[in-house]
Amino acid sequence: MAKKRKFISKKNDKKLREIGRLILNFMNKNSAKIYNYKQISDGIDYKNPRQREQVIQALHKLIADEKIKEAEKGKYIINLKIKGTLTGIIDFNLSGNAYVRVEGLDDDIFIHSRNVKDALQGDKVLIVTYHFKEKKLEGSVLEVLERNREEFVGIFEFIKHKDFGFVVCDKKQINTDIFIPKGKINNAKNGDKVLVKMTDWKPDSKNPEGEIIKILGIPGEHETEIHSILSEYGLPYSFPENVETEARNINRNISPEELKKRRDMRDICTFTIDPKDAKDFDDALSIKKLKNGHWEIGVHIADVSHYVTPGSCIDEEAYQRATSVYLVDRVVPMLPEVLCNDVCSLRPNEDKYVFSAVFEINDKAEIVKEWFGRAVIHSDRRFTYEEAQERIETGIGDFSEEILQLDRLAKILREKRIKNGAITFDRSEVKFNLNEQNEPIGVYFKISKDANHLIEEFMLLANRKVSEFISQSSKGVPTGKTFIYRVHDDPDPTKLEALRDFVTTFGYKMDLANSKKIANSMNNLLSAVKGKGEENMIETLAMRSMSKAFYSTEPIGHYGLGFSFYTHFTSPIRRYPDLIAHRLLQHYLDKGKSPDKASYEEKCKHCSQMERLAADAERDSIKFMQVKFMDKHIGEEFTGVISGVAEFGFWVQIPENGAEGLIKLRDLMDDSYQYDAKSHAVYGIRTQNQYRLGDEVKIKVMKANLIQKQLDFKIVK
Repeated sequence: MAKKRKFISKKNDKKLREIGRLILNFMNKNSAKIYNYKQISDGIDYKNPRQREQVIQALHKLIADEKIKEAEKGKYIINLKIKGTLTGIIDFNLSGNAYVRVEGLDDDIFIHSRNVKDALQGDKVLIVTYHFKEKKLEGSVLEVLERNREEFVGIFEFIKHKDFGFVVCDKKQINTDIFIPKGKINNAKNGDKVLVKMTDWKPDSKNPEGEIIKILGIPGEHETEIHSILSEYGLPYSFPENVETEARNINRNISPEELKKRRDMRDICTFTIDPKDAKDFDDALSIKKLKNGHWEIGVHIADVSHYVTPGSCIDEEAYQRATSVYLVDRVVPMLPEVLCNDVCSLRPNEDKYVFSAVFEINDKAEIVKEWFGRAVIHSDRRFTYEEAQERIETGIGDFSEEILQLDRLAKILREKRIKNGAITFDRSEVKFNLNEQNEPIGVYFKISKDANHLIEEFMLLANRKVSEFISQSSKGVPTGKTFIYRVHDDPDPTKLEALRDFVTTFGYKMDLANSKKIANSMNNLLSAVKGKGEENMIETLAMRSMSKAFYSTEPIGHYGLGFSFYTHFTSPIRRYPDLIAHRLLQHYLDKGKSPDKASYEEKCKHCSQMERLAADAERDSIKFMQVKFMDKHIGEEFTGVISGVAEFGFWVQIPENGAEGLIKLRDLMDDSYQYDAKSHAVYGIRTQNQYRLGDEVKIKVMKANLIQKQLDFKIVK
């Protein structure tokens, strides 16, 4: 006799579906996490025995519907591979369409502009997915779970005779205008650039409502645009008073009690090498010839952790900032000036507390011994890179013998690193000469020379060796200790294959068989294109094929440097991860147990996010200065190189100043042009005339838009 099926009433089925929706909403808040039924019950506030029984029934139903899956007995996770509801971060493009990045999914989910609801750039959203017309997976926003930001920069447009207005923001940041009612204008005038706070967005309203909280000034003016960049990225203008007060009251005396705890290295030849405009010196090198013929090389880093203690006002502010931000005309520091330019800075002829990595190195640049710990040093000299380079090139001047020896060892270390799989991207940085009014009067490129490589190699050595010291035993066995790593994943194979196929058309070859051969091929390629017409294009595409570096507690290695273990240890004045590394290293030197990894992973994510934000702000300030510089050259002609190609046009970069402008396809009057993504080119349908990435073209500067930070060029025949 067949077993009777349990009857589920419509009412009960409806109730289980309702509970199922609550469960999915809860689990989607962290779609990569595994939960047991008790955690889920608590998460949806179903806590009595009868309710928990219903949760279990609802879980079985969700498994049957393939909305969730049982990761192991009694533990559940969202099924990310099938259609349903998912949680992710939304990213808009200029068309108003968007993509949602979901952790655990290889491909982003496309969201049409009509289905974005009230989501804004960077928001955490709950989406429902489906196959549109039985084709590619798409999604619609159900709910904004967490706003990425509530403050925006835009231009105020006052509606006459109606006593209200709108703030028109950059479409890349917010895809709608913000309505400003009469009482929230706060003295802003029509055309002012302002900072607006979004206060409400009613379900039936097309526009969010906001309040103007700061008037930034007249659009296009220097201070207005720089303050706009600071406000756009939420960067602070100054430190809170309690932080400044705490910094001023720090005891900066070198005490006998503290000296007893440290290695005294004040009598060893020590100096700093930094850019000529540097004010904070967070690293120094010492060198000493040992009796056995080896060299004792000390890499000394400002001991910020001695002065900035966990839980202090300074520490909390430094963590929130996570990094110093270097705009063209100013620095937004991570630490108050009294700390970064005075107390912690390794200034010459002053005793300073440091955290040191000291190596005994033979003439083949092999590490014989290593020591890590706190020390005290006395810098004998402050060198600029130019002064150190002069010693390397001429062998003349004070400390020339020491600098030449360090340079010799650094060159061996660099050669070994490249041989072991490091990739040598050596791109120059654009810099500006500014007058007293911060107007750009000249452009130059910062090029790395031997003095730069000297410092770089010893900093890389310290970062790598500190990381290895914590992560593996003397026998090379992993310790499993919690630590902060700077990691760089392997390149995207699809992008590498596209790069290989593309450079083949220029006669270059790449071997993608394994990581080492990829690195060798990349270095050979970068070397082969030097001085060629296609150099800029191929370097750009090679850079785009690489993954982005970030911070993590998982030591997956650093592909670009060819290191299995790597951290950031050498710049605690301007990077919070380095301060974390110092604290953890001292904790382990004091025989402390490994702390909770999860809390440090959160710190890693925050620091990575703030680093990306800082890079974007720095890039915006450079773009603004380039547009401002080119504003004086409207109507002039230049020879440029095509640096990017898109459906609507292509960008041309002027090599002598790095300025980049757009050529719109609609402005090419000799033919109708189409975009070919595979060849990174646009071509004329009738003439077959082609503009390809890397091509040299002659252009005229037509327009400089200081507000949008954009240049418009025109092709000159």
